Amino acid sequence: MPRVFMILLALSVAALLAGTPGSARGQKWYAKAVKKVEGRFTPAEAKPGQTVTFSLTIELNEGYHTYPTKQPDKMAAGMANLIKFPEPGSVIFVGTFEDPKGYLTKEEPALGIKELRYYPGSVTFARKAVVSPKATAGATKVKLATFSLSVCNKNTCFPPKTIPIEAALKILDGPPVPVEKEFAEEVKKALGGK
Repeated sequence: MPRVFMILLALSVAALLAGTPGSARGQKWYAKAVKKVEGRFTPAEAKPGQTVTFSLTIELNEGYHTYPTKQPDKMAAGMANLIKFPEPGSVIFVGTFEDPKGYLTKEEPALGIKELRYYPGSVTFARKAVVSPKATAGATKVKLATFSLSVCNKNTCFPPKTIPIEAALKILDGPPVPVEKEFAEEVKKALGGK
């Protein structure tokens, strides 16, 4: 047990030192590890009432990996990304959010972790959204409430970095289309039951 405590203490101290404001080391890991982080809607143009897909793509350089938003092993709970979706506005996020498939797994016996899920290279998180039937036509941007990215390489885990993510969407003119049946109740509730 003391060995696990010492490893966790060392990782915590390293994370604090790396994340100190103004620390060159704290800023350099992101530039070395991350190729791109991008949010987008597909399709990029939609009518009120139409379902779209929001995707958040993370592309990392070789030798780096990131994590899902949930780990099945409670000992690995801190090794996760945090994604919080915004309150209903011009779009209403619907359905349940699930981490993408395609993760790899490994054990970290020194930390007491039997199953650590991770994504090397590139991963895309996605969630359905409905353009509000009350949305006004025109260009809009939807910003995630929170996105905190966790990245590690084989030797080090870096302090999570909060990154502002927004995606552009053009809301087309015209009367709203009927909301898909599976999301109709969620959208109705989001609009105050009207």
